[in-house]
Amino acid sequence: MSGNLPDNGFPDLDRLGAMLRGRETTAADLARTALARLDTIGRDLNALVTLTPERAAAEATAADADFAAGVDRGPLQGIPYGGKDLLAVPGYPTTWGAAPLREQRFERDAAVVERLTNAGAMLAGKLATVEIAGGFGYEQPNAAWTGPGRNPWNPETWAGGSSSGSGAAVAAGLVPFAIGTETWGSITVPAAFCGVTGMRPTYGRVSRRGAMALSWTMDKIGPISRSAADCATVLAVIAGPDPADPSTLHHPSFTPEREPPARVRLAVLRGSANGVQPEVAANFQAALAVLAGFAELTEVDLPSLPFEAAATILFQAEAAAAFEAFVDAGASLALTAPEDRIGMLDRFAIPAVDYLRAQRVRRIAGRALDAMLAPFDGIVAPTQPHVAPPIGQPFRDFFDDAGIPNLGGAGHLSGLPAITVPNGFGAGGLPTGLEIMGRADADARVLAVAEAYQARTDWHRRRPPV
Repeated sequence: MSGNLPDNGFPDLDRLGAMLRGRETTAADLARTALARLDTIGRDLNALVTLTPERAAAEATAADADFAAGVDRGPLQGIPYGGKDLLAVPGYPTTWGAAPLREQRFERDAAVVERLTNAGAMLAGKLATVEIAGGFGYEQPNAAWTGPGRNPWNPETWAGGSSSGSGAAVAAGLVPFAIGTETWGSITVPAAFCGVTGMRPTYGRVSRRGAMALSWTMDKIGPISRSAADCATVLAVIAGPDPADPSTLHHPSFTPEREPPARVRLAVLRGSANGVQPEVAANFQAALAVLAGFAELTEVDLPSLPFEAAATILFQAEAAAAFEAFVDAGASLALTAPEDRIGMLDRFAIPAVDYLRAQRVRRIAGRALDAMLAPFDGIVAPTQPHVAPPIGQPFRDFFDDAGIPNLGGAGHLSGLPAITVPNGFGAGGLPTGLEIMGRADADARVLAVAEAYQARTDWHRRRPPV
């Protein structure tokens, strides 16, 4: 945001809400500011796919009318946001980041967009994603028809995938919050690389109706914002059961915990800072010192199970099923990244017996992880072992993560909630992240621990030079 807005143009949701209700600004003014920044900075960062000015203007008019009439729809009323371009929005293309689908359109809002609209939020733009959310096995940042996502802290480095536009747009102050999706790291990675806060909810917490399906048993939708408090506010709006999505949890909607319990216990993933970039390790140790100020820390190992192997089989087999017709029609040959054009073919050969074995491992893994996490309010580790890579460099020349314990495979196989929060800066002045993962359905506790950390640090208040 810009103009006379506080916090150097990056106000949090509570402050924006107070300004709107105190008549310091209007929803129309906020919408115009977001649209202008998306249309300029957003395009420079390859963060924007489609601007939605007509919809934003109509929603701003409705929000301002509600404020004038004393109608309060909640904390997101009159707040602009961006949605990852995997979410259906009538009247605009929903491209899934893929050149062959540049004109794809749907007739109904995705459930998450519908809920945000009902809460009075204003959609300002559809944000960039790696093509098909990275499901075809991309190996370098330039894997979207809109170009590689550029990091606001250094546009010659990557914003991360696959929610690249969502991470970059929030970091650059184009919108106060954005919606991302995650099958395997697609919220936490761009949030960590861009120095913002990203929340992956428990599987089934948020309806996926109207969102692109990549892996039916692993896809999640969640918020990216500047703070855990803002993520909690957004999640409270978009969460809840949906009869049109049978995978959603059937208990009542999510309610934030604004304070962690008096006695917090956190597990620390043993060895997760070994072999990472030196600054990542140093920032993790500094974060542990902060956490130790309000939590008891205990080093643990994950159960000895093939989390990543099982999750990979499930993801690849389900992606092949989801995109069989796309591949059969030859559409994949028009994808941007050369490796994506053939990246799905070997997955059609995954034996059914392997898929079934992976599902059996998932059940065992879920029980083992829940037992391990039962005494704790969460487990912590570095979000990524490195900062964002250069925009033109293949991943194989930059990533060397083999053998470093991480929470990714376990968390995604079992559908566990996790949040990444910024915890410092590393090589090249780029952000690093701290991941906090909890038991299934412990979204509120994970967010509360993250809020407690951010109450004692100011990394989430640092801003890139845009």
